[in-house]
Amino acid sequence: MEVSRIRALRGPNLWSKNTAIEAIVSCADAECSIDNLPDFEARLRARLPQTGLLRPEGHQGAVSIAHVLQIVALTMQAHAGCPVTFGRTASTIEPGVFQVVVEYSEEEVGRLAMELAQVLVRAALDDTPFDLADALKRLRDLDEDVRLGPSTGSIVNAATARNIPYRRLTQGSMVQFGWGSKQRRIQAAETDLTSAISESIAQDKDLTKMLLDAAGVPVPMGRSVTTAEEAWAAAEELGGPVVVKPRDGSQGRGVAVNIETRERVIQAFEVAEEISSEVIVERYIPGHDFRLLVVGGALVAASRRDPPQVTGDGVQTIRQLVDQVNADPLRGDGHATSLTKIRFDDIALATLKKQGFDADSVPPSGTLIFLRNNANLSTGGSATDVTDEVHPEMAARAVSAARMIGLDICGVDVVAESVLYPLEEQNGGVVEVNAAPGLRMHLNPSFGKGRAVGEAIIANMYADGDDGRIPVVAVAGTNGKTTTVRLTAHILGVAGNRVGMTNSDGVYVDNLRIDTGDCSGPRSARSVLMHPDVDAAVFETARGGILREGLAFDRCNVAIVTNIGMGDHLGLGYISTVEDLAVVKRVIVQHVHPTGTAVLNAADPIVAEMAASCPGSITYFAEDRNHPVLATHRAQGLRCVYRDGDSIVTAQGADETRYPLASIPLTRNGTITFQVENAMASIAAAWALGLDTDIIRRGLATFVNDAQTAPGRFNVFDYRGATVIADYGHNPDAILALVRAVDAMPAKRRSVVISGAGDRRDEDIRMQTEILGEAFDDVLLYQDQCQRGRADGEVLALLQQGLVNATRSKHVEEIHGEFLAIDTALARLGAGDLCLILVDQVEEALDHIARRIAQA
Repeated sequence: MEVSRIRALRGPNLWSKNTAIEAIVSCADAECSIDNLPDFEARLRARLPQTGLLRPEGHQGAVSIAHVLQIVALTMQAHAGCPVTFGRTASTIEPGVFQVVVEYSEEEVGRLAMELAQVLVRAALDDTPFDLADALKRLRDLDEDVRLGPSTGSIVNAATARNIPYRRLTQGSMVQFGWGSKQRRIQAAETDLTSAISESIAQDKDLTKMLLDAAGVPVPMGRSVTTAEEAWAAAEELGGPVVVKPRDGSQGRGVAVNIETRERVIQAFEVAEEISSEVIVERYIPGHDFRLLVVGGALVAASRRDPPQVTGDGVQTIRQLVDQVNADPLRGDGHATSLTKIRFDDIALATLKKQGFDADSVPPSGTLIFLRNNANLSTGGSATDVTDEVHPEMAARAVSAARMIGLDICGVDVVAESVLYPLEEQNGGVVEVNAAPGLRMHLNPSFGKGRAVGEAIIANMYADGDDGRIPVVAVAGTNGKTTTVRLTAHILGVAGNRVGMTNSDGVYVDNLRIDTGDCSGPRSARSVLMHPDVDAAVFETARGGILREGLAFDRCNVAIVTNIGMGDHLGLGYISTVEDLAVVKRVIVQHVHPTGTAVLNAADPIVAEMAASCPGSITYFAEDRNHPVLATHRAQGLRCVYRDGDSIVTAQGADETRYPLASIPLTRNGTITFQVENAMASIAAAWALGLDTDIIRRGLATFVNDAQTAPGRFNVFDYRGATVIADYGHNPDAILALVRAVDAMPAKRRSVVISGAGDRRDEDIRMQTEILGEAFDDVLLYQDQCQRGRADGEVLALLQQGLVNATRSKHVEEIHGEFLAIDTALARLGAGDLCLILVDQVEEALDHIARRIAQA
């Protein structure tokens, strides 16, 4: 067994809507069926007893080692606590080679699971040991390290429940919700509404107290100190027990409460000083510690926090009792678990000493032993939900505190005997205000019911019914994608949207190109969805990106499939037939929103059949209004777009709207058939998005198809009275469409300049010149930078083979260099001639043509 490639499919993909690891696995002959491997299954189960059925009910045929690898990788993740269920193993056209797909919830964990699964399967094959416990521990530890903590996770879960998309921006807790101009961001329990100034105020406990006092919120008296002697002096001034804490600490670190003696005050000062250069000494308020959570000006949860404690049994030492409590699986070292382990430090030992114990003391049975006086969960405390008991006036004080500091999400720490009464009636007070408060105590309290605080935070970020999405149009197909993307984006721009667009020559935001090159994959689409100045997005969605990584979005409003035809890039990535290619292109149709639309070419049978996979509605388009698929669709009262003489017509039932082709410059008065189809697809998309008819008309009329707006997409130039057309057509379907378009244009003599992309099949390269040889008088073949793995001269030889039986082409010439071939063709042109130049280096070739025209 050999694993030759591993990919992370980070969005909806060829196999499922789930994120997944995809591996290419080669098996030796014997490994193609485990029936050929005596004792293998027994050895496998001995190493992974949790292994389920290797032969699911109804499974026909052999079970390969590749399939076993899939089962093992999935099983190990599941038993490490990862919520995964999907796996699949598919044979390829290469004997003994399989595609293995395993769902993951965290990419790093999925990759490690695949790695460990290989080791386990190899151990079963070789009958060598495998440490399952260690493997599962590695997976659990990694999962805990990389997955979102409970606070951030609760907000993400709440967003997901409301169908708001999210994306982690870092390995930590920074998350983006929504897309484009509707995006919002959080980091743990801070949002983009949380100002840096408010957070800074909250960290400064002295300033916080001053502001709260000014707002009429009860606070304990006290002051800042910078030396141990000052701390003791402040404690003497206050009289009675005090609290010592760092001025800008967090999570209860360095806080000592209810201390009176000089020795303990000085010791507490020294601990607090390690965290902050300034330390606060304030009056100790007796009572319980409560955390009140305020979100968006409302109290949404409240908990009583109890300090870490153990109960003596007369047998075990305090250290042993703490170890016993820490063994609870709900307690961990970080914030990933509901509770935190109790820890021994100087504060804990000092607290024990005050009670007359040390770590090795054996307290009498039933004695309650405190390890700390403060009740922060990060130091091992516990929480009891008291949300329903909070007095309205106490809640109002908490809200006032949050507003005075300026926090949209605020943890207000209150010390009082009870939450049943106002603070003033019981001499209680607000002792601290926290930005980015922990949510664990409210989500999973030790006692009482959890509160939907994640939902409250999302509700404060997004109004009811707002899912944070912008309109997304995805375009796939063999030909016409880029022009359809550009025209659709233009129409959306005319409607007043700032449009993000990706295509095979770049990434554009509001007509500004921000990236260059082939940007038709998911990474480019994700960059658009992250951009805050994008109100709508149109994505060229190429097969390669879907195969490499999946989609950048979970669903789209409109999916356009222009055509499949004879296909393109066949033979790459185990996509060998047009049927295989259709399965890839169909992915965008499968992920149309239920309220969205798939725009499908009714005249292409494979495309038309994709309708069955669409969760939303269908709009068919075709040149022939009487095409059976389109006519049937219209008879059912559904949406259709077709050509009727000199107009494009949108029709639903008896309602029709006409768009004269004379007003659509792209189509050259309707003579360029494939541009008519592209216009129909864009019109259908704009219609599906609810754009006004007048806006669509204006968009069609103002779209310019020149070398600047749509480079390499039937760009027409005049050169000394001859017509020069530059296009990026590079497959038989594109060549056929171009020939039909050129045939509609008068010319004395027709010439073509062409090369072939080396990553196409031999028959596809030959077929291009077979088509051109029947339509052009001169054929200039060139070789340049498009060999793509082919030997020198190999592509030219294939192009020559396609011309062997040409009936029209009389002049065939081979030229080395794209620009030299262009110059040669231009030099042969006379007035009234036509030359089609099939460019490879699109922008460079267009610049070269423009310079030659300028020099003419």
